[in-house]
Amino acid sequence: MPWSQNYAALNNSIGLTALVVSIPIFFLFWALAVKRMKGYIAGLLTLGITLVDVVLVYKMPVGTALSASFLGILNGLFPIAWIVIAAVFLYNLTVESGHFDIIKSSIATISDDRRIQALLVAFSFGAFLEGAAGFGAPVAISGAILIGLGFEPLYAAGLCLIANTAPVAFGAIGSPIIAAGSVTGISDFVISQAVGRQLPFLSVLIPLYLIILMAGWKAAKEVLPAILVTGVSFAVAQWWSANYLGAYLPDIISSLSSLVATTVFLKFWKPKTVWRFPSEKKATVNTTHYSTGEVMKAWSPFVILTVMVAIWGTPSFKNWVTKDLQWFVNIPHWPGLDGLVYKVSPIVSKSTVYAASYKWDFFSAGGTAILITSIISMFILGVSPAKAISVFGKTLKQLVYPIITMGSVLGFAYLANYSGLSFTLGLLFASTGVAFPFLSPVLGWMGVFLTGSDTSANALFGKLQQVTAEQIGVNPVLTVAANSSGGVVGKMISPQSIAVAAAATSLVGKESDLFRFTVKHSLIFLVIVSVMIGLQAYVVPEMIPTVASVLK
Repeated sequence: MPWSQNYAALNNSIGLTALVVSIPIFFLFWALAVKRMKGYIAGLLTLGITLVDVVLVYKMPVGTALSASFLGILNGLFPIAWIVIAAVFLYNLTVESGHFDIIKSSIATISDDRRIQALLVAFSFGAFLEGAAGFGAPVAISGAILIGLGFEPLYAAGLCLIANTAPVAFGAIGSPIIAAGSVTGISDFVISQAVGRQLPFLSVLIPLYLIILMAGWKAAKEVLPAILVTGVSFAVAQWWSANYLGAYLPDIISSLSSLVATTVFLKFWKPKTVWRFPSEKKATVNTTHYSTGEVMKAWSPFVILTVMVAIWGTPSFKNWVTKDLQWFVNIPHWPGLDGLVYKVSPIVSKSTVYAASYKWDFFSAGGTAILITSIISMFILGVSPAKAISVFGKTLKQLVYPIITMGSVLGFAYLANYSGLSFTLGLLFASTGVAFPFLSPVLGWMGVFLTGSDTSANALFGKLQQVTAEQIGVNPVLTVAANSSGGVVGKMISPQSIAVAAAATSLVGKESDLFRFTVKHSLIFLVIVSVMIGLQAYVVPEMIPTVASVLK
């Protein structure tokens, strides 16, 4: 039976309905931040509570609710969990072969200072992976590398999550900006310009914030020149590319600019002292010297990875696979859901069918690019097929619980969307009138927390941001961009991101500790973004382009 969403199901009140349907979200925060529940248990319980909630409040048919949940779980397994499995497998192969010791040594030749390593690996290299692949790859790979270098697991995971804030809006070759343009009809080039005049402020701040969090203000001052080079080079390149080239390349250009600038700078400048974590032994000089060939061989998996994810991320490659080769399995009508849910939105003023489909595009998935990299690297590093199969089996065993967590939180995300839960919360924020610009980033932040993706958050709330801004007389480009800029600071506390980071850094079962580590920083950055958007709305509105403008 067809069923229509009703965003004010309780007493025709958006506020009351939003309060009741927020119970699963409050529970998830409580389970992770207060109860310190294991991630997979918290995820499964949250999904179960949401099922009961939407059935009772919205009168959503049980079969439809279950179908939406299963579709989300399937998307959690592929492509999200697939990326994590392949990324951790690649890392485990380098460790098994013994070549990761050479990688650690080569990074130490640039600097064996943990502060500098965090800047290079978590911030700059992680941003490159976000731009090329996105969807968990940067946190999984960067976190694993930091663990191998000797970082404490909680800091390795937490720093990578926080560092991944700056590049998220332009991740996966601009996917979030493209999604925002698609749902709003605003040129993605104009949205890119707007975001490019918001995020660079965070990009300068985040490297300093990371080092203060990791080592304290006194230790951060010792490496302030390197921090400034890293952050400023990234921010300037991000601003320039977002404003002049569009949404596709800002992460790639800014991350490479930051990596090159910082590495070159470190040829001429070194910190006075070498900083390590208090729990580590006193830093010693690494006396092992490797030839250029040995270093290149050790790094070859990540060089190949860089090339592969760059190719896989291009629209031309995806079109070739999906349109020319048609290497995918498509379920155009998801059973029990497609054609059965109708959106009754005040924005479109009519009922529209909420389609539901699933495409298993195995070859074009980011995880497959990483797996192919792993297979090539297996031969380069001298790992036998039998040993590689053994390592892959151990990797799967290592990731069982994180995979359950990813499936459950994606099931929750899809159920929130198809039930109307997400839109009820969105309409509540949209009712705030002139205060909306200050709260528009909160909507993006909440969207990423719910869905685990800035792309999904923009698809979910982009149109709502646009229409609300037009109603209150604010530039809609500003609020659409704010949805993406606010969303990036929600990425670090998204249950999906937490699960990925925990899996990559041997923190399985301690997801609650990681959530507690990041949540206050997410809120701090959210306040900063909200104030910035408010200023751009009412104090310096000329800073943001309009729908018709193109930067000359």
